[in-house]
Amino acid sequence: MVRRAIWLCLFSVSAAAGSGVCQTASPKAEVKPAAKQTTAAAAAASPVATLKATAQLVLVDVVVRNSSHAAVHGLTAADFSLTEGGVPQTIKHFEEHTALTQADATKFPSAKKLPPGIFTNYTPAPANGAVNLILLDTLNTPLKDQAYVRQQLLAYLKATPPGTRIAIFGLTTRLIVLQGFTSDPDALRRVMEKGVGKGSPLLDDQVGGGGIQNSEADNLEDMADSGAPIPADLVANLREFDAVQQSFQSQLRAKYTLDAMNQIARYLSNIPGRKNLIWFSGSFPVNILPDTTGTLPDPFAAMASSEDEFRDTVNLLARSQVAVYPIDARGLMTSPMFDVTTTRNYTGSRGPARMAQDQQKFFSDTAEEQGTMRAMADATGGHAFVNNNGLTAAVATAIEEGSNFYTLTYTPTNSQRDGKLRKINVQVSRPGLTLTYRKGYYADPPNGKSVADAALAAASAPTLGDSLHFAMTRGVPVPSEVILEVGVVSMTPQGQTEDKVAPGNQVSAKTKGPYRRYAVNYLIDPGGLVFIRDPEGTVHGDFDLLIFVFTAEGELVNSHVSPVRIAMKLDDLRKAVAQGLIYHQEVSAPAKGEYFLRIGVHELHADHYGAVEVATSAVKNARPVTHNSAAQPAVAR
Repeated sequence: MVRRAIWLCLFSVSAAAGSGVCQTASPKAEVKPAAKQTTAAAAAASPVATLKATAQLVLVDVVVRNSSHAAVHGLTAADFSLTEGGVPQTIKHFEEHTALTQADATKFPSAKKLPPGIFTNYTPAPANGAVNLILLDTLNTPLKDQAYVRQQLLAYLKATPPGTRIAIFGLTTRLIVLQGFTSDPDALRRVMEKGVGKGSPLLDDQVGGGGIQNSEADNLEDMADSGAPIPADLVANLREFDAVQQSFQSQLRAKYTLDAMNQIARYLSNIPGRKNLIWFSGSFPVNILPDTTGTLPDPFAAMASSEDEFRDTVNLLARSQVAVYPIDARGLMTSPMFDVTTTRNYTGSRGPARMAQDQQKFFSDTAEEQGTMRAMADATGGHAFVNNNGLTAAVATAIEEGSNFYTLTYTPTNSQRDGKLRKINVQVSRPGLTLTYRKGYYADPPNGKSVADAALAAASAPTLGDSLHFAMTRGVPVPSEVILEVGVVSMTPQGQTEDKVAPGNQVSAKTKGPYRRYAVNYLIDPGGLVFIRDPEGTVHGDFDLLIFVFTAEGELVNSHVSPVRIAMKLDDLRKAVAQGLIYHQEVSAPAKGEYFLRIGVHELHADHYGAVEVATSAVKNARPVTHNSAAQPAVAR
């Protein structure tokens, strides 16, 4: 992304330099720091060939299979026809992708070696083919099924095709990177051999016995049948209480699950090409419909909908070229009423009604969960695997299918961004072939939220569902919608501390000194930023520089947020962003113990993020630099 000479500039923070900015031509940008923050802006001035435009281009990956379910190769653009909303579209670009061979794997680009103290969120990717991410969803999966998933994955990894690029993530109430992308099956096996997971606190049946148990309301009904004076409304209210509690748990699981999908999409967004997300889960609690069993006084008491977030998430996944392959970890589903562990009382006068209710609930819940799986797969161009005990074969099929595909792109004839669903239909001229692809997209406006104060408001207490929380929580996968490299170095000489934090830092009430101060120097790839030209011809760019300081347990102890507002003519902007945008910030962390700097950029127009995470121990031996605490915030002229 940048030349090594720029890296030397990242460490030029000194009293002589004042603000710590490279002595190069500066963009005509107005930098509006938060109160008393030290912020500077500059960029190397040299010609640049292109600048991003806002022309709409829709990308569709198409998997083509024959009657034997084998991948079909050798098709050309002339073999395909594509319509949007029934209107024929012109295919502008066409490309065939095939699974990596052993020879291809040796050509895989390795991560570039960075100097000490330099960190990036750039991830190398193969020039052809796809990468695969396996998500072990322990949030929605009982322990019994978790163990079976691990067993089946180990069986697959023993015969992994050479060059298969796989990462493994885990989902509890947050997303965790268990193994980054690698084609080393031994590294992947070590992750899977670390034993079983833990039971989900949001599942009624954490272990996975499978049977249905008598509820307190059932017990009261049985007592009433025996002549005990049990009020009927008490039983009904208890049932509603249980249903609302289960609904709340399902809503939390749906929220955590969709948040994780959002984070994955942002993490994978800057890896070029197709990404296959293989999602092992024991349930998919996205939509909860009104009660139709007649057992609740209020049929809408347990109703919740995640439709809006589901739509936003699958849209983000599709834009990031992520195809989702949900695999039901429960395997072949059977009715739990006849399970040996069932203790629900089906005898007596109420037995037949209870069995009918349980059977109806089982079929409706199963249909809804599998419908969600299929909807997620259809919306992203993947395939759902349900009622199948062969999980090993499902993984192999998903990876093989997602590694052999065609990419088609087109510019829609309907250029309106009205937020409506645009249905896509792809056909091929050869008979007897089956196509799998995403069936549509939402024509949302190109500009997302543009609220500069939202990041600052959420910095001290990020909330669940906030995109800031997805990107800037400690330990979660780093988003790569904006590519950046940062240089981090201590500004406090070894053995010394400071009583006060750096200017503009917002420490939590519990945080106590003494502190060490760190210089954070950004080098931002402008390719991830959105620039908008106003009627007068001035081009605007709006983003925030973010640094959050966390404990190892994820407790926020300090934050530093600095808005950056760029306004200049197009020709000047092209020169200014030619080799990246360079900014400087200073942040403090308690001197005792290890802390983690979550360093990010939030592009406001498209709501895009880039971030890296740096442990203070990783830069403790870096050469300290002096600083001028009286230096004024730099504003480019």
